[in-house]
Amino acid sequence: MVRQATGIGRNVQLLVMFGLGIWVCNSGLLGQIGDNWDDIVYLSKQHMILVTVSGGAAILVGIPVGIWLSRPAMGRYAETVMQVFNIGGTIPTLAVIALSMTVLGIGFAPAFFGLFVASLLPIVRNTYTGLLAVPQHLKEAATGMGMTPRQILFQVELPNALYVIFSGVRTALAINVGTAPLAFLIGGGGLGELIFTGIDLMDTGMLLAGAIPTAALAVMVDFTMGQAQLRLVPKGVNPLR
Repeated sequence: MVRQATGIGRNVQLLVMFGLGIWVCNSGLLGQIGDNWDDIVYLSKQHMILVTVSGGAAILVGIPVGIWLSRPAMGRYAETVMQVFNIGGTIPTLAVIALSMTVLGIGFAPAFFGLFVASLLPIVRNTYTGLLAVPQHLKEAATGMGMTPRQILFQVELPNALYVIFSGVRTALAINVGTAPLAFLIGGGGLGELIFTGIDLMDTGMLLAGAIPTAALAVMVDFTMGQAQLRLVPKGVNPLR
């Protein structure tokens, strides 16, 4: 069922992209978008760097934090700490970027921080939830075999929670890609420059020159993470296989 739903979702994404491509070609906007090709290439690189760095940092921080919160020693405090991340997740990313701009100035740094905060919650939450959902009898069996807590974590808990962790990372990167255009508002670069400039000038071609690559990048990132989730999560605990 999960595999079928995932396949349907991917087909819908491809169908939407295909329909959008046909509309652009028939509307005569393709030539206008082509006029911005050099800008598209240059700003796409900035966009991908911003997404990669902020998303990578969120993964490197979020997964260890989620593991730490799932440990028995943190049982009394985990939900309290998680509420802090929930509060951070409820604040609009634009507000986070604006607040960070007052401390970090304009440019890459506040944009990185805002996207990092926006990407952190799904990763921490899914890592924490996935590890808590590992059946207790598996951990008891591993303890009975003489495995240490570290061995149980890496050989039993993480493999069983990996599918849920991947889902959190996939969600976080999707949020990151879609939010990254806001970085332009504080001098962070990216495809938002074409989107917001196109809005200001009421230039549909320029607007689409930023919006279409952003949508294509989001689909590409989601597809890549979906394939990683399919192939890297062990078969026994992967509902997609």
